[in-house]
Amino acid sequence: MLKVVIDATPVSAKPSGVGFFVANLISSLSDLQYSENFSLGLVFQPGLKSWLRGGKSLPDSLKSYSNVNFFPMPVRVSDLLLATENKFLFSRFEKYFGNSHIIHGTNYSVYPCRKSLKVMNLYDLTFMKYPQYVDSVVAKYTQKVQRCLKWTDLVMTISESSKQDIVEYLHVDPDKIHVTPLASRYHSNSLLGRKTEMLLERFDFDFSRPYLLFVSNIEPRKNINSLIEAFNYLKSKYDIPHNLVLIGKKGWRYEPVFTAIEDSPWSDSIHHLDYLSDDLVALFYSKADVFVYPSHYEGFGLPVLEAMTLGAPVVSSNCSSIPEVAGDAALLINPSEPLELAESILKIISDSHLRQDLIIKGKERAKLFTWERTARQTLQAYKSLIEPRVKIEV
Repeated sequence: MLKVVIDATPVSAKPSGVGFFVANLISSLSDLQYSENFSLGLVFQPGLKSWLRGGKSLPDSLKSYSNVNFFPMPVRVSDLLLATENKFLFSRFEKYFGNSHIIHGTNYSVYPCRKSLKVMNLYDLTFMKYPQYVDSVVAKYTQKVQRCLKWTDLVMTISESSKQDIVEYLHVDPDKIHVTPLASRYHSNSLLGRKTEMLLERFDFDFSRPYLLFVSNIEPRKNINSLIEAFNYLKSKYDIPHNLVLIGKKGWRYEPVFTAIEDSPWSDSIHHLDYLSDDLVALFYSKADVFVYPSHYEGFGLPVLEAMTLGAPVVSSNCSSIPEVAGDAALLINPSEPLELAESILKIISDSHLRQDLIIKGKERAKLFTWERTARQTLQAYKSLIEPRVKIEV
């Protein structure tokens, strides 16, 4: 039987980004392991503060899995070990990964376990292509990734765009890269009538006014200042009645966004909401007049897919992976042109036929992406890697 161990360390109580992907991949692979005749194990590392306190707790979402090993070394320390390329030191920790055929590193690294084949996820190469958009921690990824590639047997990524970047910037053989797209956390029926009513009753927000919506972390790469500039233009020239709602945690270098909000003549119409529950985010998606996502660069662009799933017409960027996700179901613009962004928003809010056409196309497009599909493609990648090399006992 094929034995796979996945690094579950990115999973957290409030997952986003990589943690969201890993949590859903694990869940979907777990559902497949008996019908597809493979076994799934997990490894989890503590955070540095928890480790210093001697904590060995797992996120609640991992406690339901039976085969989870606690690796008693925080990521910050293991990254230092990876920097030494000292495989002997790591050999002392191989027992935590079990006697598996495949070790899957899910966050830009994979441990050099001698008895296993190594798979590593690289989601995007922002840290190489656009270093001005990343913080000091992510800026150091290049060296770590290049080291790990020395012993990596297969690279996994989430879009053809990212695959091309990995080939170009890291010179990885394209035959060693497997693409497994993401999927939405929602279904088209995620918000049934009564559930919507309850959320509206409990959450203090005026949904009677139309609004434009953005969902993601507040950071430079997301190009939120251009969205605010486009919003100001639409307010001043066309007197649109809309609010602008920004949902997302503060990432890094977020100060210019809040300065732009304060400087806007329509600052009272711009609302930042921090991390919300999945249900509340779904509610905002479902009631948005337009979902706007003018990001400069994405490995995938999951908020675009989530918006389409829940019936929000989308305006987004015409670069990186976003055209792969959106297809012809969104209006795509140059993210460096706020006026083009504003005009596309205006088209949707002033043309009910276009808006309805985008909603219908978006929902159909979203059906192409499921977590089961992602899990099956991941399993296919595992098998394509191991079957020519290892005789797996049944």
